[in-house]
Amino acid sequence: MIAVLKRDTTPEQKEHLIQWLKRMNLDVHVSHGEQVTILGLVGDTSRVDMELLTSLEIVDTVKRVSEPFKQANRKFHPEDTVVEIGDVKIGGGHFAMIAGPCSVESEEQIIEVAQAVKASGATILRGGAFKPRTSPYAFQGLKGEGLRLLLEAKKATGLPIVTEIMNIKTLDMFEDVDIIQVGARNMQNFDLLQELGKTHKPVLLKRGLANTLQELLMSAEYIMSEGNENIILCERGIRTFETYTRNTLDVSAIPVLHELSHLPVVADPSHATGKSKLVAPMAAAAVAAGADGIMIEVHNNPSCALCDGAQSLTPAQFDQVSRKILAVREALL
Repeated sequence: MIAVLKRDTTPEQKEHLIQWLKRMNLDVHVSHGEQVTILGLVGDTSRVDMELLTSLEIVDTVKRVSEPFKQANRKFHPEDTVVEIGDVKIGGGHFAMIAGPCSVESEEQIIEVAQAVKASGATILRGGAFKPRTSPYAFQGLKGEGLRLLLEAKKATGLPIVTEIMNIKTLDMFEDVDIIQVGARNMQNFDLLQELGKTHKPVLLKRGLANTLQELLMSAEYIMSEGNENIILCERGIRTFETYTRNTLDVSAIPVLHELSHLPVVADPSHATGKSKLVAPMAAAAVAAGADGIMIEVHNNPSCALCDGAQSLTPAQFDQVSRKILAVREALL
Protein backbone atom coordinates (compact mmCIF):
# COMPACT_ATOMS: atom_id res chain seq x y z
CA MET A 1 0.00 0.00 0.00
CA ILE A 2 1.17 3.54 -0.72
CA ALA A 3 -0.03 6.84 0.70
CA VAL A 4 0.71 10.01 -1.24
CA LEU A 5 0.98 13.06 1.01
CA LYS A 6 -0.11 16.56 0.05
CA ARG A 7 2.60 19.06 -0.86
CA ASP A 8 1.93 21.32 2.13
CA THR A 9 2.39 18.52 4.71
CA THR A 10 4.69 19.61 7.51
CA PRO A 11 7.51 17.39 8.82
CA GLU A 12 5.70 17.11 12.15
CA GLN A 13 2.47 15.93 10.51
CA LYS A 14 4.37 13.40 8.40
CA GLU A 15 6.25 12.01 11.41
CA HIS A 16 3.02 11.74 13.43
CA LEU A 17 1.41 9.70 10.62
CA ILE A 18 4.49 7.47 10.27
CA GLN A 19 4.50 6.64 13.98
CA TRP A 20 0.79 5.86 13.85
CA LEU A 21 1.35 3.43 10.99
CA LYS A 22 4.33 1.82 12.71
CA ARG A 23 2.16 1.11 15.74
CA MET A 24 0.23 -1.22 13.42
CA ASN A 25 3.46 -3.23 12.96
CA LEU A 26 4.02 -1.86 9.45
CA ASP A 27 7.36 -0.94 7.92
CA VAL A 28 7.13 2.58 6.48
CA HIS A 29 9.43 3.58 3.61
CA VAL A 30 9.55 7.27 2.79
CA SER A 31 10.24 8.45 -0.76
CA HIS A 32 10.77 12.18 -1.26
CA GLY A 33 10.08 13.19 -4.86
CA GLU A 34 10.27 16.59 -6.51
CA GLN A 35 6.52 17.04 -6.30
CA VAL A 36 5.20 14.65 -3.63
CA THR A 37 6.19 12.50 -0.68
CA ILE A 38 5.14 8.86 -0.78
CA LEU A 39 4.84 6.53 2.20
CA GLY A 40 5.24 2.88 1.24
CA LEU A 41 3.63 0.50 3.71
CA VAL A 42 5.00 -3.05 3.97
CA GLY A 43 3.44 -5.74 6.11
CA ASP A 44 -0.11 -6.79 6.90
CA THR A 45 -1.87 -3.76 5.41
CA SER A 46 -5.27 -5.40 5.92
CA ARG A 47 -5.21 -3.70 9.32
CA VAL A 48 -5.20 -0.28 7.68
CA ASP A 49 -8.58 1.37 7.20
CA MET A 50 -8.16 2.86 3.71
CA GLU A 51 -11.14 5.19 4.11
CA LEU A 52 -9.79 6.53 7.38
CA LEU A 53 -6.30 7.00 5.94
CA THR A 54 -7.70 8.74 2.84
CA SER A 55 -9.78 11.08 4.98
CA LEU A 56 -6.74 12.48 6.78
CA GLU A 57 -6.04 16.13 5.95
CA ILE A 58 -2.45 15.54 4.85
CA VAL A 59 -3.17 12.49 2.64
CA ASP A 60 -3.82 13.00 -1.06
CA THR A 61 -4.40 9.43 -2.28
CA VAL A 62 -4.07 5.85 -1.03
CA LYS A 63 -3.52 2.86 -3.29
CA ARG A 64 -2.85 -0.82 -2.82
CA VAL A 65 0.13 -2.28 -4.66
CA SER A 66 -0.89 -5.50 -6.36
CA GLU A 67 2.61 -6.65 -7.34
CA PRO A 68 4.35 -8.94 -4.81
CA PHE A 69 7.54 -6.85 -4.93
CA LYS A 70 7.04 -3.74 -2.83
CA GLN A 71 10.27 -1.92 -2.02
CA ALA A 72 11.67 -2.53 -5.51
CA ASN A 73 8.46 -1.16 -7.01
CA ARG A 74 8.49 2.21 -8.78
CA LYS A 75 5.12 2.96 -7.20
CA PHE A 76 6.90 3.01 -3.83
CA HIS A 77 9.82 5.03 -5.14
CA PRO A 78 8.94 7.05 -8.29
CA GLU A 79 12.40 8.62 -8.60
CA ASP A 80 15.27 6.56 -10.04
CA THR A 81 17.61 5.09 -7.47
CA VAL A 82 21.23 6.14 -7.97
CA VAL A 83 23.77 3.65 -6.63
CA GLU A 84 27.04 5.34 -5.68
CA ILE A 85 30.39 3.55 -5.56
CA GLY A 86 32.89 6.21 -4.58
CA ASP A 87 32.85 8.75 -7.40
CA VAL A 88 31.00 6.37 -9.75
CA LYS A 89 27.21 6.59 -10.02
CA ILE A 90 24.78 4.19 -11.71
CA GLY A 91 21.16 5.08 -12.48
CA GLY A 92 19.19 8.29 -12.75
CA GLY A 93 20.99 9.31 -15.94
CA HIS A 94 24.42 8.17 -14.72
CA PHE A 95 26.04 5.51 -16.91
CA ALA A 96 28.67 2.95 -15.90
CA MET A 97 31.06 1.01 -18.11
CA ILE A 98 32.04 -2.24 -16.40
CA ALA A 99 34.86 -4.24 -17.99
CA GLY A 100 37.50 -6.83 -17.20
CA PRO A 101 38.31 -10.52 -17.55
CA CYS A 102 35.97 -13.37 -16.80
CA SER A 103 38.57 -14.75 -14.40
CA VAL A 104 41.54 -13.27 -12.62
CA GLU A 105 44.48 -15.40 -13.76
CA SER A 106 47.60 -13.53 -12.65
CA GLU A 107 48.71 -10.16 -11.31
CA GLU A 108 50.22 -9.20 -14.66
CA GLN A 109 47.02 -10.11 -16.51
CA ILE A 110 44.53 -8.29 -14.27
CA ILE A 111 46.58 -5.11 -13.94
CA GLU A 112 47.28 -4.96 -17.69
CA VAL A 113 43.59 -5.38 -18.51
CA ALA A 114 42.52 -2.93 -15.80
CA GLN A 115 44.83 -0.22 -17.13
CA ALA A 116 43.66 -0.83 -20.70
CA VAL A 117 39.92 -0.71 -19.99
CA LYS A 118 40.29 2.38 -17.82
CA ALA A 119 42.08 4.14 -20.68
CA SER A 120 39.11 3.25 -22.91
CA GLY A 121 36.49 4.66 -20.57
CA ALA A 122 35.67 1.87 -18.13
CA THR A 123 34.57 3.14 -14.72
CA ILE A 124 34.37 -0.21 -12.88
CA LEU A 125 36.66 -3.26 -13.10
CA ARG A 126 35.10 -6.70 -13.18
CA GLY A 127 36.94 -9.97 -12.59
CA GLY A 128 36.06 -13.39 -11.28
CA ALA A 129 37.87 -14.81 -8.24
CA PHE A 130 35.28 -17.51 -7.47
CA LYS A 131 33.93 -19.10 -10.64
CA PRO A 132 30.74 -21.19 -10.79
CA ARG A 133 31.32 -23.65 -13.64
CA THR A 134 29.06 -26.26 -15.17
CA SER A 135 31.87 -28.82 -15.08
CA PRO A 136 33.60 -29.66 -11.78
CA TYR A 137 36.81 -30.14 -13.79
CA ALA A 138 36.85 -26.62 -15.25
CA PHE A 139 38.91 -23.76 -13.79
CA GLN A 140 37.18 -22.64 -10.58
CA GLY A 141 39.05 -19.37 -10.08
CA LEU A 142 41.92 -18.32 -7.82
CA LYS A 143 39.50 -17.64 -4.96
CA GLY A 144 41.18 -15.66 -2.14
CA GLU A 145 44.27 -15.02 -4.22
CA GLY A 146 42.03 -13.71 -6.99
CA LEU A 147 40.44 -11.23 -4.61
CA ARG A 148 43.88 -10.06 -3.52
CA LEU A 149 44.93 -9.50 -7.14
CA LEU A 150 41.74 -7.56 -7.87
CA LEU A 151 42.57 -5.25 -4.98
CA GLU A 152 46.07 -4.82 -6.41
CA ALA A 153 44.49 -3.82 -9.74
CA LYS A 154 42.24 -1.37 -7.91
CA LYS A 155 45.29 0.11 -6.20
CA ALA A 156 47.08 0.46 -9.55
CA THR A 157 44.18 2.07 -11.43
CA GLY A 158 41.75 3.52 -8.88
CA LEU A 159 38.88 1.58 -10.44
CA PRO A 160 36.28 0.17 -8.03
CA ILE A 161 35.87 -3.59 -8.39
CA VAL A 162 32.93 -5.97 -8.80
CA THR A 163 33.29 -9.70 -8.34
CA GLU A 164 31.00 -12.65 -7.74
CA ILE A 165 30.21 -14.33 -4.44
CA MET A 166 29.10 -17.96 -4.42
CA ASN A 167 28.69 -18.83 -0.76
CA ILE A 168 27.65 -17.12 2.47
CA LYS A 169 30.72 -18.65 4.15
CA THR A 170 33.05 -16.42 2.09
CA LEU A 171 31.23 -13.14 2.80
CA ASP A 172 33.91 -11.92 5.19
CA MET A 173 36.44 -12.11 2.35
CA PHE A 174 34.46 -9.46 0.40
CA GLU A 175 34.96 -6.70 2.97
CA ASP A 176 37.07 -4.59 0.59
CA VAL A 177 35.11 -5.43 -2.58
CA ASP A 178 33.14 -2.41 -3.85
CA ILE A 179 30.25 -4.27 -5.52
CA ILE A 180 29.28 -7.86 -4.76
CA GLN A 181 27.91 -9.71 -7.77
CA VAL A 182 25.24 -12.37 -7.40
CA GLY A 183 25.48 -14.60 -10.45
CA ALA A 184 22.61 -16.07 -12.45
CA ARG A 185 22.87 -19.43 -10.68
CA ASN A 186 22.52 -17.79 -7.26
CA MET A 187 19.71 -15.39 -8.11
CA GLN A 188 17.33 -17.41 -5.94
CA ASN A 189 19.78 -18.34 -3.21
CA PHE A 190 17.56 -16.59 -0.69
CA ASP A 191 19.79 -17.18 2.35
CA LEU A 192 22.66 -15.49 0.52
CA LEU A 193 20.43 -12.61 -0.62
CA GLN A 194 19.24 -11.94 2.91
CA GLU A 195 22.80 -11.87 4.25
CA LEU A 196 23.80 -9.42 1.51
CA GLY A 197 20.84 -7.29 2.57
CA LYS A 198 22.46 -6.82 5.95
CA THR A 199 25.74 -5.54 4.48
CA HIS A 200 24.49 -2.31 2.83
CA LYS A 201 27.20 -2.90 0.21
CA PRO A 202 26.15 -2.42 -3.47
CA VAL A 203 24.93 -5.66 -5.03
CA LEU A 204 24.87 -6.43 -8.76
CA LEU A 205 22.06 -8.95 -9.12
CA LYS A 206 22.06 -10.99 -12.32
CA ARG A 207 18.88 -12.43 -13.77
CA GLY A 208 18.74 -16.23 -13.76
CA LEU A 209 18.94 -17.88 -17.15
CA ALA A 210 15.38 -19.21 -16.82
CA ASN A 211 13.76 -16.63 -14.54
CA THR A 212 11.01 -14.10 -15.14
CA LEU A 213 11.39 -10.40 -14.46
CA GLN A 214 9.03 -10.68 -11.50
CA GLU A 215 11.25 -13.39 -10.02
CA LEU A 216 14.29 -11.13 -10.51
CA LEU A 217 12.53 -8.28 -8.71
CA MET A 218 11.44 -10.61 -5.91
CA SER A 219 15.10 -11.57 -5.44
CA ALA A 220 15.92 -7.87 -5.19
CA GLU A 221 13.12 -7.63 -2.65
CA TYR A 222 14.86 -10.22 -0.47
CA ILE A 223 17.93 -7.97 -0.30
CA MET A 224 15.91 -4.80 0.25
CA SER A 225 13.78 -6.40 2.98
CA GLU A 226 16.94 -6.58 5.10
CA GLY A 227 17.68 -2.88 4.63
CA ASN A 228 20.04 -2.76 1.62
CA GLU A 229 18.68 -0.62 -1.21
CA ASN A 230 21.95 -0.44 -3.19
CA ILE A 231 20.98 -2.91 -5.88
CA ILE A 232 21.86 -2.95 -9.58
CA LEU A 233 19.81 -5.30 -11.75
CA CYS A 234 21.58 -7.08 -14.60
CA GLU A 235 20.07 -8.60 -17.74
CA ARG A 236 22.58 -11.24 -18.87
CA GLY A 237 20.56 -13.34 -21.31
CA ILE A 238 18.03 -16.11 -20.83
CA ARG A 239 17.91 -19.67 -22.10
CA THR A 240 15.72 -20.17 -25.17
CA PHE A 241 15.50 -22.72 -27.98
CA GLU A 242 18.18 -20.80 -29.94
CA THR A 243 21.54 -22.58 -30.11
CA TYR A 244 23.57 -20.18 -32.25
CA THR A 245 24.11 -17.87 -29.28
CA ARG A 246 25.00 -18.92 -25.75
CA ASN A 247 21.82 -17.31 -24.41
CA THR A 248 19.30 -14.81 -25.77
CA LEU A 249 19.78 -11.21 -24.62
CA ASP A 250 16.34 -9.98 -23.56
CA VAL A 251 16.71 -6.33 -24.58
CA SER A 252 13.02 -5.74 -23.88
CA ALA A 253 13.68 -6.51 -20.22
CA ILE A 254 15.52 -3.21 -19.83
CA PRO A 255 12.59 -0.80 -20.46
CA VAL A 256 10.19 -3.16 -18.69
CA LEU A 257 12.36 -3.20 -15.57
CA HIS A 258 12.63 0.59 -15.68
CA GLU A 259 8.85 0.79 -15.82
CA LEU A 260 8.34 -1.62 -12.94
CA SER A 261 11.23 -0.62 -10.70
CA HIS A 262 13.33 2.36 -9.66
CA LEU A 263 16.53 0.28 -9.50
CA PRO A 264 19.27 0.81 -12.13
CA VAL A 265 19.58 -1.80 -14.89
CA VAL A 266 22.76 -2.88 -16.67
CA ALA A 267 23.25 -5.41 -19.47
CA ASP A 268 25.88 -8.11 -19.99
CA PRO A 269 26.13 -8.83 -23.74
CA SER A 270 29.20 -11.05 -23.24
CA HIS A 271 27.41 -13.80 -21.30
CA ALA A 272 24.24 -13.28 -23.29
CA THR A 273 25.75 -14.05 -26.68
CA GLY A 274 28.87 -16.08 -25.88
CA LYS A 275 30.55 -14.71 -29.00
CA SER A 276 32.88 -11.75 -29.10
CA LYS A 277 31.68 -10.60 -32.54
CA LEU A 278 28.15 -10.14 -31.19
CA VAL A 279 29.11 -8.09 -28.14
CA ALA A 280 29.30 -4.72 -29.93
CA PRO A 281 25.84 -4.78 -31.61
CA MET A 282 24.15 -6.16 -28.49
CA ALA A 283 25.85 -3.59 -26.27
CA ALA A 284 24.64 -0.82 -28.58
CA ALA A 285 21.12 -2.28 -28.57
CA ALA A 286 21.07 -2.42 -24.76
CA VAL A 287 22.22 1.20 -24.51
CA ALA A 288 19.55 2.25 -27.00
CA ALA A 289 16.97 0.41 -24.86
CA GLY A 290 17.95 2.54 -21.87
CA ALA A 291 20.52 0.49 -19.95
CA ASP A 292 22.24 2.35 -17.11
CA GLY A 293 25.47 0.47 -17.78
CA ILE A 294 27.17 -2.20 -19.83
CA MET A 295 29.24 -5.11 -18.48
CA ILE A 296 31.79 -6.51 -20.94
CA GLU A 297 34.45 -9.20 -20.63
CA VAL A 298 37.92 -8.13 -21.76
CA HIS A 299 41.05 -10.30 -21.84
CA ASN A 300 44.54 -9.40 -23.05
CA ASN A 301 44.83 -12.82 -24.78
CA PRO A 302 41.36 -14.35 -25.27
CA SER A 303 42.62 -17.44 -27.11
CA CYS A 304 44.54 -18.45 -23.97
CA ALA A 305 41.91 -17.43 -21.42
CA LEU A 306 41.14 -19.99 -18.71
CA CYS A 307 37.45 -19.11 -18.85
CA ASP A 308 35.08 -17.81 -21.57
CA GLY A 309 37.72 -16.72 -24.04
CA ALA A 310 35.28 -17.00 -26.96
CA GLN A 311 33.14 -14.15 -25.64
CA SER A 312 35.99 -11.91 -24.47
CA LEU A 313 37.16 -8.82 -26.33
CA THR A 314 40.75 -7.73 -26.63
CA PRO A 315 41.57 -4.31 -25.14
CA ALA A 316 41.69 -2.86 -28.68
CA GLN A 317 38.25 -4.29 -29.49
CA PHE A 318 36.86 -2.95 -26.21
CA ASP A 319 38.15 0.49 -27.10
CA GLN A 320 36.13 0.39 -30.34
CA VAL A 321 33.01 -0.88 -28.56
CA SER A 322 33.37 1.80 -25.89
CA ARG A 323 33.40 4.49 -28.58
CA LYS A 324 30.29 3.00 -30.18
CA ILE A 325 28.46 2.88 -26.85
CA LEU A 326 29.26 6.50 -26.10
CA ALA A 327 28.10 7.51 -29.60
CA VAL A 328 24.76 5.77 -29.07
CA ARG A 329 24.32 7.50 -25.72
CA GLU A 330 25.09 10.90 -27.20
CA ALA A 331 22.57 10.26 -29.98
CA LEU A 332 19.88 9.54 -27.40
CA LEU A 333 20.53 12.63 -25.27
